[in-house]
This record gives sequence, C-alpha cells and structure tokens, in this order.
Amino acid sequence: MTKRRTSSHTEFWFDEAAANRAVEFFSKCLTHTKGEWAGKPLHLDEWQAEKIIRPLFGWKRKDGTRKYRTAFIMIPRKAGKSTLAAGIANILLFADNEPGAEVYSAAADREQAAIVFEMAKGMVDASEPLRKRATCYKRSIVVPSTASSYKVLSSDAFTKHGFSASGIVIDEVHALPNRDLWDVLTTSTGARRQPLTVAITTAGYDRHSLCFELYDYAVKVRDGIIKDDAFLPVIFEAGKEDDWTSPVTWRKAHPGLGVSVKEEYFAAECAKAQQLPGYENTFKRLLLNIWTEQNTRWIPMEAWDKCNEPLPDLTKQTCYAGLDLATTTDIAALVLAFPLGSTVHLLPFFFVPEEGIRRRSERDRVPYEVWARQGDLIATEGSVIDYEIIRSKINELAEQYHIKEIAIDRWNATHLATQLSGDGFELIGFGQGYASMSAPTKEFERRVLAQEINHAGNEVLQWMASNVSIKQDEAGNMKPDKSKSNGRIDGIVAALMALGRIMQYDDERGSVYDSGQITFV
Repeated sequence: MTKRRTSSHTEFWFDEAAANRAVEFFSKCLTHTKGEWAGKPLHLDEWQAEKIIRPLFGWKRKDGTRKYRTAFIMIPRKAGKSTLAAGIANILLFADNEPGAEVYSAAADREQAAIVFEMAKGMVDASEPLRKRATCYKRSIVVPSTASSYKVLSSDAFTKHGFSASGIVIDEVHALPNRDLWDVLTTSTGARRQPLTVAITTAGYDRHSLCFELYDYAVKVRDGIIKDDAFLPVIFEAGKEDDWTSPVTWRKAHPGLGVSVKEEYFAAECAKAQQLPGYENTFKRLLLNIWTEQNTRWIPMEAWDKCNEPLPDLTKQTCYAGLDLATTTDIAALVLAFPLGSTVHLLPFFFVPEEGIRRRSERDRVPYEVWARQGDLIATEGSVIDYEIIRSKINELAEQYHIKEIAIDRWNATHLATQLSGDGFELIGFGQGYASMSAPTKEFERRVLAQEINHAGNEVLQWMASNVSIKQDEAGNMKPDKSKSNGRIDGIVAALMALGRIMQYDDERGSVYDSGQITFV
C-alpha cells in the first residue's frame, strides 16, 4: 500500500494504490454505452480523474476508511455527467469492499433517475467480468456473492424508508422538488463504516432549493470559510463578471470543451443565446453553470437589487393599486404604486391562508411562516383567504393614502370587487393577456434597469421577481407566464396592473387635445 502524507500532523493520508484502482476500474471494467465511443473503454478525462475519482477513493482516514463522505459535483451539461455518475455507482457496487452494499441512484422523477441506472446496467451488460458476478433486473442490479445491490429511486417513489445505504448517487439535484429524498437516504447511512453520497448536478435557478443550499455550502468549504474534511466540493462555473460570450469563459466553465463537447457547438449555442434573449439564461445555466434567476430571462436580479431604497413619506400621496386574487388557497397580492417624480414606489401586501401554511412553505420552498411573523405576509384564519380581511386592509390604507384606482383581473371580479365599489373605490377590470399586460411589462423592465422602480427590499416581492418567466408572441408582445414561472409571481402581476393604470393615466393627461395645445376652429 502506498501512502502519501500531507504533513506529519494530519489525520488523513493518500492511498495511491486505491486511487489508481478506482481510475483503472473505469478503463478496464467499463465501456461507453452511447454515441461515437459506444463499446470503447471508458477512459476518464484528466479533470475527472484528478478532481473527482482519485480524491474520492484515494484520500483515507487514520483507520483506513474513506475521508470524503459527501461530494457535491456541479458540472455543465455535455461534460459526461451521467456517464461519470454511472461509473461511480458501479465502483460502489462492485469494488468498494462493502459487504451487503446498498447503492442507490436517485433523481427528481423516475425518468431522470432511470438515466444513470440504465447507463450503469448497460456498462455491466457490456463487461464480462461484471456480468458474471451480477444479475440485472429492470430496476436493480444484484451481486449475490457479496449480498450487494444497486437500485434506482425517484422522489416520487412510494416508500423510501428501511434503507441502509452505503452509496448514494443523486443526479440533477437542482430538479428535486424538496429535500425529502435527500434526507431519507443520507440519514440511512449511519450504520455504514464509510458511506459515500455523490450529488451531481448542473446549476439551477431556484435559490430556495436544496441544490442551492448544497452549492452555497460547497463554495464555503472550497473557499475555506467552512471547515468540513468529509465534504468534497467540485465546481466548474463561470463567474458573474465573466464575459459569457468569450471562449475564455467557456473553457473556464466547461472542463469537457473540445473533448466531450465541440467548441463549434458551444459557439452556435452562444450565438443563439445572443439572438434570442429568452435562451440566454438557458445557455448560461446549462453550459456555463451559472445560477440564474429564471428559466427565461426577464429582470436580472442584480438590477432588481439596486432598486432598493427606503420608502419616502407617502402619506396622502396618490397611488394606483393592483389586486391579484389568484386562488383562495394560495397567495393574494395587493400592490400600491406611487408615481413620485421619475420613480414609482411599490408598497406590497400579501395574504395567505393560515391553515396549511407550513405545507405551503415546504411546497414552495420559502419561509412563509417567517414572513408572516415579520409582517411581510398577512395570514388569514382558515384554509382559504378571507377576502373580508383584504377589503378591510384596503379601507384602512385608504385612510392613509389616496387610492385613485384599483386594477383587478376582470375574471376575478368577484363579490369582493362589488363590495369595494360599494365602499367608494373605483375598480378597473384589467385583462391578463398581451393587450393589457405587454406595455406595463416592458415599462416595468425599463424602469427596473433604469432604477426608476423602488421596492424597498420587500422579501416576498423579491422572491416573486426572481420567479418570473416571460412569454412573448411573434409580434414581440410580452407578459408574465404563470405556467412557466418558477413559483408564485402574484405580487409582480399586481405591480404590473398598477403600473398599467399609471401609464394609462399619464397617456390621458398628456393628450394634446386635453391640454389645449390644439385649438379647434
């Protein structure tokens, strides 16, 4: 056994022979299963061997067990991610010297989970030494001689309890809907002497997700902010300030450029992203591993963050309200928009049913309970939003501010709208299609980029802004797309409705016919 100590005081040592065996397992026992290299030995690229496989299986503790127990590997698409994951799963099944090994491939859904498993099974089928030792089934591989097994799971599996996992490979962690699968599997490793959990993913766009939590932790471990000797961070990504159109940035972010993915493909995808704004975030996220705010780019969050100033004294100032009632079981949003000088100041209010608020927090992966405690959300009693509370709140606000109009979705102009009209408010039906939403959507974007919107740092509105995806028609009209957006966007929709009424009022006020600039004779 070859050992290499980093210092005389360290509790870890490097087993050169073990590291070599792990790398050689790929080339001697495994073959590619798809593409132009199908059937050929699986030789690891240098970055795969030196950054991932050799550290994972070479570094040991004093007792000879593995140093690393968790690896977070964030690499762009087209870097051989699934092939690498399948190879690691097979090492853990066949070559980890773990009696009764339980290895699991996991992912957000059955289809995604099956990708790595089917690739691993194809590798076993193509390898005579492995094939002789194992029996392959539809969703499992069993090694009778060691009583070991490799199974595929998904987050929607019926049960995930009763496990004693020795090896876990989770693919596309950014797509997991919650942390349930992760928690169940990782907490099942307690009885194992050297368990290994490998999380492999591309960047995502949900900053309230398990994946971003792991990414943030990995960055801090990598940068020495957090000391965790059992955690291996491997992150290939472009920086926020890097020129995403430059081949220099491409090579920095994508270790497989020129090998697993051709530079011509990269150049073509980059050109597409420059020509189609809606594709820009997709290119950045999947091929440069940059965390983005939305699937389809609308407002850059760095621009949104600059629109954060304390609200001025708005008492008795004129405002326009947007009211998005959404559904009675989710979030209702009321946004007051105050046009003062060149800036529109936003004062938002959000309403959510108190009953089931924890379940909604888990579903949406945001701290509704915390927001309610700090006053950013108003929790109404019961399992549905109490519209009477909204009505009462609007009447209360009208004592402090001059609410000129309330824009409301004409399809949601319910009994509440009738009551508010009876209270003396002017209700304006506001459609959700391109005709009504395109102009305020474009104006809102312009104002954010010009820092002519002030949201005062409201956390709920910030979350909703980060969720918005935009839909465009062939004529270039724009509107928020609730079906494609990543989470709730009700507050932004309400803000757009309020801004739309400001724009309408400005148009009417600015008419040359009304101003007397044209004289009829």
